[in-house]
Amino acid sequence: MSEVAVRVQSLHVHPVKSCAGIEVKEALVVETGFDLDRAWMVVDADGGFLTQRELPRLALVRPTLRTDDLVLRAPGMLALHLALDVVEARAQATVWNDRVAAYDMGDLGAQWFTDYLGRPTRLVRFDPEQRRLADPRWTGDLQAETAFQDAFPLLVASVASLAEVNRRLVRGGQDAVAMTRFRPNVVLEGLEDAHAEDGMGEIVFDAEGGPVRLRLVKPCARCTIPDVDPATGEQGHAVADVLAGYRTDPRVGGQVTFGMNAVVVEGLDRVLRPGMAGRASVGFD
Repeated sequence: MSEVAVRVQSLHVHPVKSCAGIEVKEALVVETGFDLDRAWMVVDADGGFLTQRELPRLALVRPTLRTDDLVLRAPGMLALHLALDVVEARAQATVWNDRVAAYDMGDLGAQWFTDYLGRPTRLVRFDPEQRRLADPRWTGDLQAETAFQDAFPLLVASVASLAEVNRRLVRGGQDAVAMTRFRPNVVLEGLEDAHAEDGMGEIVFDAEGGPVRLRLVKPCARCTIPDVDPATGEQGHAVADVLAGYRTDPRVGGQVTFGMNAVVVEGLDRVLRPGMAGRASVGFD
C-alpha cells in the first residue's frame, strides 16, 4: 500500500437534506459527519423524506447558517428563520428503509415549504439521541452514525474527477457543471488522476489537536440529482449520460458512480479547513 499527498480544496455542508449546500471555511467533525449536515429534512404527511429526485425545485432553497439561526431563502418566498436551539413536537421520519426519531419544526416551517412546493409538507430535525448506523456491509466493524444523509456520514470527491466529467460533457457539446451538483462534503485537490479517490482506503488530515482520519468505504452510486441545475431547478440528463459511458462500478452492481462515501475513524470535535494537507492510502496490503 502506498500513500499520496492530498489537500482540502473545499468543504460543504447541506443543512436541509436535498436543498442547496453551503461552502464553509471550516467544518466541525462529529459522530454523524459534519456538524449540521443533513440535520433538517422536508417530509410528507407520513414523515417520508422528500428530495430533488421528485421535487427538483428544492435545489433553489438556499440556506445561510448564522450564529443562532438557519435562514432559508427561495424564489418568491420571504426568508424563513429557524433558531438552531429550538424544536417543537417529537416526530418520526423515514429515510429510505430507516424510521428514525426526529423533531417537528412547527407550523411556520411546514407552511413555508408547503407554499413553496405546492404540496403538504413538514420540516423536521434529526433527533441527536437517535443512533442511525451506516450499512455494516461496507463499514465492517466500525459503527458509523448518520443523520438524514442517504446512507453514509460523508462524501469525498476530487477536483480531478469533476474536470474529467466536464471534459466529456464539453466534448459532447454540453455545458460544464459545478461540483455542487454532486453534493460532496470534502473536495480534494492535488490528485493527478481523475477518480483516484475510488482506490483510496483512508485519508488522514493534520488538524489542530490531532488527526482527522476518514475511511472511504463505498463508491457513491448516483441518482438523478446531479442532473438538476442548481441555478434553475430544471432537470436534464447530460450528466447521467456521461457517467453511464465510463463510470459503471461492479462493486455496486454496475451502477454509475462519482465520489466515495466515507466514515469518521478518528477526529471527533476537530475541525477541517480548506488548504489542510492530508495523506491518502492507495492500493492494498
